[in-house]
Amino acid sequence: MILTTERLLKLRADAHLERQTIMEHRVRDGEDPAIAYAETPEVDDFVVLAIRDEMLEDRGQLAEFALARLAALAGGPEAAEHQRATDRVEFELMRDIAAAVPELTVAVWRVSDRLDVG
Repeated sequence: MILTTERLLKLRADAHLERQTIMEHRVRDGEDPAIAYAETPEVDDFVVLAIRDEMLEDRGQLAEFALARLAALAGGPEAAEHQRATDRVEFELMRDIAAAVPELTVAVWRVSDRLDVG
């Protein structure tokens, strides 16, 4: 994966807008601004997720990944298997992102914290 400085700046600008929109929505719904700020992912977290989605799309796996995540959330008999499989796929993507864009490493590990790959 090659990510130019220009592309990273564009992704960060888009992520900043997304983060601001989410926080504004939460505050307008009556949530404490301090809580909304603390709980809304950081700009680079959104960037990492956008890159992950682009990588999945480039590999032709975005729809399959999304469906497996939904199946994991549905709680059916194979939910745990879908969760483990998608966590492993996502963890490998996160490692690739951290290796390709070292300045996103902290965000990669923050996003990866929720993955169960043990």
